Amino acid sequence: MSKFSLVKTVNAKRQTVYDIFSDYENFQKIIPQHFPSIRVRSVRGNVSVVEEHMNLGEKELVIMAKHVTNEPATHDVFVIGGDAKGSHIQEQFVEIPEGTRILIDADLKLSGKMKLSGLVGKKYELDYVKIVDDLVKIAEN
Repeated sequence: MSKFSLVKTVNAKRQTVYDIFSDYENFQKIIPQHFPSIRVRSVRGNVSVVEEHMNLGEKELVIMAKHVTNEPATHDVFVIGGDAKGSHIQEQFVEIPEGTRILIDADLKLSGKMKLSGLVGKKYELDYVKIVDDLVKIAEN
């Protein structure tokens, strides 16, 4: 189990940043190095259930995730099945004079050989930061 928080400042409008970070349907196209496969299973209003293959560390996680969006303020990801069942990631988007501040709280829970502890947990955290950094670059362009 690994809990961590990130704060990123992005030189882009809040709506633009929100649109990039919550566009999980296109992660396979815009960041395929991190998400080799995305399949939307159902959409009801602001809640979607998505099958995702996610590269984290040297592992490819297969997860079923529930995405809950509250445009343009928050995007929550609840992992409801698969390799990281029970994980939760909350992204908050706050408008500031410099652009947008993203506040991310992550609680990653991996099973079996992928359990997080010590240095291994830090590795997964650093790999998640790479995903966030790639999305920030896209939002700033």
